[in-house]
Amino acid sequence: MKFIVSSSQLLKQIQVLSGVINSNNTLPILDNFLFELNHNELKISASDLETTMSTLVEVESNSVGSIAVSARLLLDTLKTFPDQPLTFKTEEKNTIEISSNQGKYDMAFFDGNEFPKTISLDDPKKTHIPGNILATAISKTIFATGNDDLRPVMSGVFFQFSPQSLTFVATDAHKLVKYSRTDITSSEVAEFIMPKKPLNLLKNILSNSNSDLTIEYNDTNAKFIFDNIVLVCRLIDGKYPNYEAVIPKENPNKLAVDRALFLNSVKRVAIFSSKTTHQIRLKMAGTELNISAEDIDYSNKAEERLMCDYQGDDMQIGFNSRFLSEMLTNLDSNEILIEMSLPNRAGILTPIDGVEEGEQVTMLVMPVMLNH
Repeated sequence: MKFIVSSSQLLKQIQVLSGVINSNNTLPILDNFLFELNHNELKISASDLETTMSTLVEVESNSVGSIAVSARLLLDTLKTFPDQPLTFKTEEKNTIEISSNQGKYDMAFFDGNEFPKTISLDDPKKTHIPGNILATAISKTIFATGNDDLRPVMSGVFFQFSPQSLTFVATDAHKLVKYSRTDITSSEVAEFIMPKKPLNLLKNILSNSNSDLTIEYNDTNAKFIFDNIVLVCRLIDGKYPNYEAVIPKENPNKLAVDRALFLNSVKRVAIFSSKTTHQIRLKMAGTELNISAEDIDYSNKAEERLMCDYQGDDMQIGFNSRFLSEMLTNLDSNEILIEMSLPNRAGILTPIDGVEEGEQVTMLVMPVMLNH
């Protein structure tokens, strides 16, 4: 097997794939990239058994074959080359020789048949979505996923497709984010839970992509196809909690405030909060929002005032400052609306401006009990 390929082109593609490979694999073969050569087309794959990603690279060749090569060794080597054609040629003694303008390098390879086979989806359903919109949906929700091994369904993002809208939900029981698009729909109703790792890979690749993406899915797996990349992953098994039930419907107390000013205030005041609860107190009356925190153990306290537009009864409510900061950071608007009913009921954050046509973002944060 022999092929010639541009060093920078190859590096760019395998850097994308390298995110799939775990640092400590149970199967040694998973430390490798699978090269499948079919004349002028080289398919490169990486897998961790749960997620498999492959990409196609154009090469000059008239041979076919499949081998597995060390991912780390290949990446480290390619990073050192200026852009140039490289010739890869397999030798008798299970090594592949790479020839560059500078010299020759021999690398051991393994039989490509040892590499795990990619799962094929039988009779999948399909949905089409612009890549940049999926990237936005992932980045708006993934920070709210949980890390609790006992509740694996909450460690992923819930995809809900219907002929009316596409909805993406994430929660860890303390905070919840629901991101919807009514301008993009699916021909059939579907629900599945995507794990975090493949979502992070997709988010990084798609963040500045203009390509459209096809999602194929069945009960156990999902497949994402775009440009020359295919990502297949196993879905999280289980039933997602009924998130609609926890979103309070009646919220008479409404606070509109400048997002950036509020975020900076929360960050400053939070420095003085208790290191165990991270609790900050919001006190609303008229056009004034009072933000305060106290760490009784160390006699630290802070208080700030902000101008706001508040409609409702005077009230005090406590929140975890880290959750509040995360949510405010993940909104792009200039102004936000916080809707509340009682100090022991969840607060709902929504952007007032900066939202695209057909886009809806709802964030929910559970309060913490105030210690008076």
